[in-house]
Amino acid sequence: MTNMSLSSYVPNGDNFVTFKERPHSDTHSDTKSMEKHEILKQFSKPEDKLLISKVWDKLKFMHLKNQIQCTDFLDGYQQTVVEKMLQMCKEKQAVLEGGYEEAQRKMLFLYPAKVQPLFEEDRNQNTVIVGMIKVISIILPKELQGSYHHREYLSGIMKLGVEREKIGDILVSEQGADILVHNDMVSFLQTHLQDLTRFQKAQITCKEITNLKIMPIQKEESIILVPQLRLDVVISEILHLSRSKASQIIEEQRVFVNYELKTKNAMMLKQGDILTIRGKGKFEIGEIVSQTAKGKLRLQVKKYVS
Repeated sequence: MTNMSLSSYVPNGDNFVTFKERPHSDTHSDTKSMEKHEILKQFSKPEDKLLISKVWDKLKFMHLKNQIQCTDFLDGYQQTVVEKMLQMCKEKQAVLEGGYEEAQRKMLFLYPAKVQPLFEEDRNQNTVIVGMIKVISIILPKELQGSYHHREYLSGIMKLGVEREKIGDILVSEQGADILVHNDMVSFLQTHLQDLTRFQKAQITCKEITNLKIMPIQKEESIILVPQLRLDVVISEILHLSRSKASQIIEEQRVFVNYELKTKNAMMLKQGDILTIRGKGKFEIGEIVSQTAKGKLRLQVKKYVS
């Protein structure tokens, strides 16, 4: 077996990593324990089937060519789909990584068995992860500091024609934002972000995830009073709306639970669920603190603050 140093893994622009020295082929893992068509049958949504097909092809290529493969950034729901697929085909040579511990958007890395020690390292010591995930740092001029939120940064990037899956988390601070991106977007963003009026006077630089300063996630906690944990009931109380208005928001396909679109009013929520209401914010369903004499539930809710 060829001994490979950490510096032997070199990211390129095609979402896979090649070896400077080619080790012997790995024995094929359990990927074929279920056939592709059998796995696809377990998913009903066309977008899920497309995602599974893409990951399957990368998985097959990884075992065939002995090369590390990775996807673009996946949202929370896509991560659950991929994890389910990996469990079905009994694939353990995989890791989801977003550049820091609490990352919400993550890339899937698939790796040959011979490089498993590399993926047991701390992410900041993993040359593949450090090579594939970069940070675009935007420092605003003093007169604009504190005036931009997550949506201003994301919408600006989208205006440049960048696909959402190329962008990871956007960490906003008073001074500006650190934006985690796929490495193949670094040059483009450094060149074109200042084409946008909002960033014309900003300082745009690229840095490694090893230099990323993580701000604690801020959540505002509140207690709402609900008769039950039905989706429309909880939304009504969180947003201070009538039940009919809450139902309308659900019907407009603006509501996601654990990053999956939900359209049924009667769905029951549980502790730990992440409720995203497009245009209104993201909330974590907490514990039932107590119950009133009339049977209503005092429910803890935490709102994410950008």
